Amino acid sequence: MKVSMRRVCKILYYNEVSRSEVVHNMSAFRNISWKWFVASVFSGQRHYSAVPSICLKRALLVSKMTRYELECQRYPELSMSKLEATLRKQCFDYDVLLQHHRLHKEFEHRVRTVLNDCGIETRTVNRSEYTQSNIDWADIIIPTGGDGTYLMAASQVAGNEKPVVGLNSDPSRSEGYLCLPVKYSTNIREAIDKLLKGEFEWMFRSRIRITLHGENLCVTPIKLHEHGLHPIYSDLEVKEEMSLSSTNVTSEVVPVLALNEVYVGESLSSRVSYFGLSFDNGAWTKVKSSGLCVSTGTGSTSWHLSINRITEQSVAEVMKLLGTPNQDPGHVKHVTDEFNQNLVFSCEDKRMSYTVRDLISAGVWPDPKGLEPRGFANKIEVKSRCFEGGIVVDGGVFFKFNEGTTATLEIHNCDALRTVKLIET
Repeated sequence: MKVSMRRVCKILYYNEVSRSEVVHNMSAFRNISWKWFVASVFSGQRHYSAVPSICLKRALLVSKMTRYELECQRYPELSMSKLEATLRKQCFDYDVLLQHHRLHKEFEHRVRTVLNDCGIETRTVNRSEYTQSNIDWADIIIPTGGDGTYLMAASQVAGNEKPVVGLNSDPSRSEGYLCLPVKYSTNIREAIDKLLKGEFEWMFRSRIRITLHGENLCVTPIKLHEHGLHPIYSDLEVKEEMSLSSTNVTSEVVPVLALNEVYVGESLSSRVSYFGLSFDNGAWTKVKSSGLCVSTGTGSTSWHLSINRITEQSVAEVMKLLGTPNQDPGHVKHVTDEFNQNLVFSCEDKRMSYTVRDLISAGVWPDPKGLEPRGFANKIEVKSRCFEGGIVVDGGVFFKFNEGTTATLEIHNCDALRTVKLIET
């Protein structure tokens, strides 16, 4: 029986098949170099076929919710003329708002046309229509928007089999770091052709799995963008909605995966967050802070970088205190850039980077002393002592995390997000 070694390694690495199981069945792999097998799998390196392939019969386009659409949903009772008048009173540039909405819809139409011209069946859905049945229907998920749309789309794709490939609909206003390079926003056909011809490399972005432990758990996601539509929405309503879905289960996995980061802390940002922390099954430390941010490599260019980056002003002041001879602006900038660049790590890294924001280091805190406010870990446990605590995934999905609940954060190979890096010729 001839078996592709690369295929064996891929299955083993990403689906967490038991290594002993593979070794036990090595008779099926008698044509494969044992040395190559050991070196490939047990070193943790990844190998892919020379020409990757992708099934592109059905594509699901996930549409960005534009600011214009958001305002329309906030005021559903208003006619178009009254909506325009209301927005203009609120100091909105209504014409620009409408222009960007139309630009996005035109881009979305172009993507759909290119896919259809290539013989690919399409469906276009918005946030509310983005259901599991639609995800299951598609061979590929294509968010059309920016990073926010991409994060929302990726959070509901379980496992590492279905590819998610984003297209930035408005590069002039959105970074689109998670999407394909900007050049493909104006040359959609080239991007699709590369996918069809296999001119790409698979990329597997690590994601964080969250498991909650405790009594009366609630793992029903509260989508923050939806509740933001209702100005009268109160904390009481949030609590009532969550209490209705609480269960007596003592351990449950949260139904979304974090591609960028997980925030843990009090819902009210001005309130001190109190919780216990344990890294890699180590001793527990009691902490008071402004919350905990746990980032993947993908998220290391986002909030993680914003929290931890150092300014040229701070570097210059430290160099002055140290009496560093060379304090010219060019040298200060070089040191600053070097530090900030080192905060970013690979999107495929299996480690999580944690940051305890504004760690209170006075009196008895933290207890015991010695906690580093920033570092890496493979497993993070957080025990809540918060009054109105929450866990927020990628800035868009909220879960209740009050006193007595423990959260375990881990990265598993089988949870990685499959996406692509197009080969440039």
